[in-house]
This record gives sequence, C-alpha cells and structure tokens, in this order.
Amino acid sequence: MKKLLLLSFCLLLLVATHAQAQSTGFLSGQVVDHKGEAMSYGTITLLKAAGATLVTGAAVEVTGDFKLKVPAPGQYIIRVSAIGFANKDLPSFEVTNVAFTKDFGKIMLQQDAKALKEVVVQRLRPTVDVQADKMVVSVENTAMAAGNTAYDVLSKSPGVWIDQDGNIQLNGKAGVQVMIDGKLTYLNGKQLQTMLQGMPAENLKNLEIIANPSAKFDAEGTSGLINLNLKKNTMTGLNGNVYGGYQYNTKHGANGGANVNLKQGKWSSFATADVTNRPKKRTFTMDRIFKQEGEDTRLIMDGGENGAQFSQSLRVGTDYDMTKQHSIGGTLNLSQNKTNTGVNTHTNFGKDLSTTTTHDNSRFTNLSGNAHYLGKLDSVGTTLSADLDLVRIKDKSAGDFLNQAFANGSTLPTGQERLENDNPTSYQIYSAKVDFTRPLASIKGKLELGAKASYVQSDNKIDFYQVEGDTRTLDPGRTDHFIYDEHIYAGYINFSRSLGTKWTLQTGLRAEYTDSKGHSLPYALVTPRSYLDFFPSVFLQQRVSDNYQISYNYSRRINRPRYENLNPFVFYIDNNTYAKGNPLLKPEYTNSVQVTQTFRKTYNLILGYAHTKDDISEVPEPIPAENKLIFMQRNVESKTMNATMVLPITVNQKWSINNNATLAYQEYNTFIKEENIKNSSLMFMAQSNSNILLPNNFKLEVTGGYQGAGVFNVYKTEPSWFVDMGIKRSFLKDQLDVTLNVTDIFRTRKMQGYSDVQGNTNTIDMYHYNQSVRLNLRYRFNKGEKFEMKRRNTNLDELNRAGGN
Repeated sequence: MKKLLLLSFCLLLLVATHAQAQSTGFLSGQVVDHKGEAMSYGTITLLKAAGATLVTGAAVEVTGDFKLKVPAPGQYIIRVSAIGFANKDLPSFEVTNVAFTKDFGKIMLQQDAKALKEVVVQRLRPTVDVQADKMVVSVENTAMAAGNTAYDVLSKSPGVWIDQDGNIQLNGKAGVQVMIDGKLTYLNGKQLQTMLQGMPAENLKNLEIIANPSAKFDAEGTSGLINLNLKKNTMTGLNGNVYGGYQYNTKHGANGGANVNLKQGKWSSFATADVTNRPKKRTFTMDRIFKQEGEDTRLIMDGGENGAQFSQSLRVGTDYDMTKQHSIGGTLNLSQNKTNTGVNTHTNFGKDLSTTTTHDNSRFTNLSGNAHYLGKLDSVGTTLSADLDLVRIKDKSAGDFLNQAFANGSTLPTGQERLENDNPTSYQIYSAKVDFTRPLASIKGKLELGAKASYVQSDNKIDFYQVEGDTRTLDPGRTDHFIYDEHIYAGYINFSRSLGTKWTLQTGLRAEYTDSKGHSLPYALVTPRSYLDFFPSVFLQQRVSDNYQISYNYSRRINRPRYENLNPFVFYIDNNTYAKGNPLLKPEYTNSVQVTQTFRKTYNLILGYAHTKDDISEVPEPIPAENKLIFMQRNVESKTMNATMVLPITVNQKWSINNNATLAYQEYNTFIKEENIKNSSLMFMAQSNSNILLPNNFKLEVTGGYQGAGVFNVYKTEPSWFVDMGIKRSFLKDQLDVTLNVTDIFRTRKMQGYSDVQGNTNTIDMYHYNQSVRLNLRYRFNKGEKFEMKRRNTNLDELNRAGGN
C-alpha cells in the first residue's frame, strides 16, 4: 500500500503541475569552436538592434550551452565572444511576447587570425570548474588522459582518495557512489576498481564531483556522488577515432580500441570497443602484534602479488528523433574482465615460519541495456523523460591456497594444507523511472517531479574444498550460499525559484521505501527488512556582488549495506587472515551541510560538515589466542569537517595551474567487544596540476599531490605524495596525437598505516607499482558536419552495491 501511495503521489503532482504551470520564453543555443567541439568558456551578450545597447548577458556553461530569459518585446541582436576567437553577431530577431522562444542551435566561432598571427593566442581550457552544486574536472584532450584509465583520473581528482581496497573517499569521508553518464554503477570496492581500471580515460569528457546532491538524485551515497561523463558523438556523417598504447611498470601491458559514430537523417548511432591487458603487481609488509597474558606474539608478514587483467568492452547505442519534440533510443553495454593473479605470503613468528601461496582466476561479465524516451511537451521547456534498465552481472572466480609450516627454523615443511574454492556470484537488476520538469514563469522558477522502482537479486555462493592428492572434499564449515532480494520504490519533488535579484532557492524532498530479505541457506538464517525514509535537501545561493557569491547546501542521504557484506560466510585470505560478512549491518545515514564562497567567479572556498549514524566500515577484530585477524563490516559513528580551497592561477597565456587544498577533521567511534575506540585526526590534502603549451605544438602536464596523516575507523594512515608528468604532440593537422606519460615518478604513492585494537596492532606498508611509463597514439577521422547526441537522464541507483555499469 505504501508503494502505491508513493507512486500515485508523484504522478498526481506531475499531472497537476503540467496543467497549472505558466510559461515563459528563453533564448538558447550552444557555442562550438572551429572544429565543432563545445567550448567551455565565452560570453553571450544581448543587444538592442538599434544602437547596439547592452540589455543583458551570460557566461557560456562548461558544456558550451547558454540560456537567456526572453527580454521585453522588441528587435535584438546576440553577440558571442571568447578569448582567441573572432566575435560573432547573429542576425537580428524580433521578440513579440513574453512566451517567445528561440533556439539558435550551434554557433561556431572562428579563431581570430589577427590575434593568432600577432600574439599566437592558445588559451588552455580550464580543467577544474566549481559550480553552485558541483565541481567539474575536465578530462577530454588532456595529456594525462592518454593511456590512463578512469580509475587513474578519479584517484587524482580534487578531494578524492582511494584506499588499498578500492574504496573511494571524498573530502576525507567514505561512502561515495559512482555514476557513469548519470547512471550509478552499483559496484563494491574491488569490483568498482576492476571496472574503472578497464575503462580508458580517453573516452571520458569530464567528471562531476557532487558533494551534496539534490532530491532528484538517488539518496544512496552518504559522502556524495561522482559522475563520469563519457564523450558524446558530436559529428554528422561517419566519424570516430582509433587508439593504441603500451605500458611498462616492470611488466608489459598494452591497450587498443576504436570509437565510431554515424548520423543519418533522424538516426544518431555510435559504437565503442576497447581491449586492454594491464599488469597487476604489488608488494606489502605487515607487522602484527597480538597481546597475550604472558609474552606478546609478533608476526611479520611480507609478500607480493603478480598477475594481469585482460579487459574487453563493447558499447553501442542509437537515438531516433520521431519529431522535433520527441525522441527514443537505447544503449547496450557488454564488458568482461579476466584476472589471473598469484599472491605469496611469508609469515615469521619467533623461530617458526608459515607460507601461503594463492592463485586466483576470475571472470567478471557485465551486460546492461537501457531504453529511454525524451519529450519536449511545449515551447517553454517542459520535458518528460523515461528510462528502463536491465542489468545482468556474473562474477566467477576460482582460487587455490597452499599453506606450509616450517617449525624451529626447518627448511622442510613440518605441516601442509591445500584448499580450493569456487565463488560464483550473480546479480539481476531491473529499474524503471520517469522524470518531469516544468518551468514556472510567474515566479521565475522550476518544478521537477519523478518516480522510480527497482528490483535487485544477488546470488552469492562459495564452496571450499580440502585437497589431498587428487581428492577434493567439500568443507561445510567454510561453504555458504547467500541470496539477497531488494525492492526500492522512490519518488521526489524538487522546486527552485529566484528570490529577487540576489537570492536563488532550490529545495526538494525524496522518499524511498526499501523492502529487502537476505537468506543464508546453510545456516537457515533469514534477515527481512522494510523501512520508509525521507531525504530533504536545500540549496540557497546568494549573489553578494558580481565578484562574490555564497551557496548554502544541506542534504540527508543513505548508504545501504553492499549485498555481499550481508553474507555471513567466512572468506579465507591466508593462514592468519579472514574476512567475514555481517547480516546484521544497518543502513548508514548522513546529514551534511556545505557553504561555498566564490570570489571573482574563479576562486572557491568550500566549508563542509557531515555527521554519520551507523557508518558502515571494515573493522579488523583480532583473535589473540589463535594469532588471527578477522575483517568484518561494522556500524560505527563518524563525523567530518572540511575546508577546501580551489585556486586556479594563470601565469600567462601558455601556462595555467589548477590548485586545490583540503583540510579535514575526521572522528570515528568504533565499538569492539563493548569497548569504544575513538580515533580522530586533522588531515591535509593538496594537489596542483600545471598545463603548459611548449613550442612546436607540444603540451606538457605536470601533476603533484600530497595527502597527510589521517584516520579511518581504527586505522591511522601515514602521509603519501606523488608526481606525474605527461607530454603530448599533435600531427597531421591535429588528427594524430602522440602522448608519453610517466606516473609516480619518485615511487612514493604508497599505502602506509596501522591499527590498534585493545593493544593488538597491525602495521601495513604496501605499494601497487603505480610507477609506470606509457606511450599512446590516437588518430581521429571524420566526414560531415558536427552534431550533438541527445543527453539522457539515466540515473540508475541499485548497482554500486553489486557490480555493473
């Protein structure tokens, strides 16, 4: 009954709003350069035709789009200008009434030949753009993108830090959800890391960091959202590119792929294929002390991982314009990652030694499809969109373990154990959503409504075997089969309006009803849950002056437990280390506020505070009597305060520097065996990226980053820093790009830290061989005029806890 009421509420509001809202007119279009690519800077000026008197103006958005409110009836001219390009005046036009609307389409600017000849103007596109509700990091056409992966780009973004398990932190807080083209990926740490490492950064346009999302977004993600926008097809006829590259980090790797786009008449289609073979290598040392009644036990573990990940992906899609107002389309994504790794661990305790040799072979397959509709219901900007998503994910892995014991310094094994496991996991995800947007002319506002329903089934099975010779015997104590079902029904209303000339308000409310059930078959354990939550959000923007603006944001969000973390089985890692699921995990809730101050439309100071109840976090629990460490997801309490400064500097027309720095206070309270472990720290992070235009069309990028000491539940992390460098040169009239990258030049991007649980300590020193050299080539081809694929609102939420894009 709750589900029907929630959906009915949203649909009634949708119909009522469409019937009652009033209309207004707009002047809109998109500014592109001489190559047809969207420009991320520029100025739009509205002038009276008689005497060219200034009426109003606006800045070009990072997407190249602009939108002006229609002026009073009369004759007008629009002038478009940008540094390094000749001004362009559009033909005069007449505004007849307040509902007048005109779309100028694509407006192409030509380079200023005189300026180029005299001063050789080659302005660099800004790589970080802080907006009222998000931070946009440009990736397209940068030297650092070539040969790198989406994972590499994400790990170097402002305020972002990724731990050794692939978990993403934003401004010092975990709980980030990752979207691709507005669609959540539903992956856990390792699966998300695998997927992003298989995605070439050359296919990214930009990424959006949204610390406080509005009610329109799914409530999942307590520290915010990061949206990776892929490049869109922008040319008519046949066009695309092919690329290939080589990597070396003590092991060899290679990648290659192609993008092909085709527009004919009302059809816009694309296909993208990519194949990558990337080496995986890491070394680690762990020093563990287990507190005993008599003498403490010390274990010193060292080891390494070697292997490779072979990734292949195919993405195809098409859009069809039924009329100028209505379009339909679909996309199909197929990706597969095959990973083969081996891990060797040596553990010394006293005169005794134990070794563990592990091999793991896994195949991760992700098949997803999306069907969508977009309709423009009138001339004033009313739109209706709908999406259907289906996802099938399979993750099959098989491993073998060989444990050997060497007592009293013996060189021959005094004990041996062989284990094997099969771990098939599958996910089925279904989702349907509808969104409605209506401008409200009379109050200079906008109303957005939407509803969504989704269903997820997770099937996770693990079989462990004791192996002696050629005989495999099932080990019931280590075997488990866990099935998880989840339904989520959601609806939202989002309202924005102008409050005079100085203030703008946006407020919204999202409701989500969750009905879930976890079932562990061997233990006959069933954990049903049903709950209804409300998630308000408020955004208030104040324009103090033309050079000073302040934004105030508040939102409440949720992180539901990842599906596999609810599975109670114990997973074997090595002879002294296990991981265990927790079927009693509760969802975590975060209330966060943020104040953003913008100076001279360029410099930003962001202040934020977040308090999280039942923070889901991996916590190590020592078992001193057995010299073992068990990792388990637990609910802890946390709060974070942060201040971030974004400070771009233009040294001259050929050298720009983007700087950002974050100061964050973190505090965790973790209960283990009825004892509260309080852990807090003041952490400093900073990053600087230089873009330099060199003679002979060379482009140099240098990136340096630093993260100071910090905390994460019971862990304390040590400082880490890195320096990367890339150089790029274009040939054949800019159709061929050659890029050389060197990452982690000084081999300093390490994971170092320790935990202390009731006197039991674990010190970690790990290096993932980030130091590498990459050489990449990309060749572009095209025939025809530029065009733009329609951007779709495909926000699918049930996937970051499972495994698919």
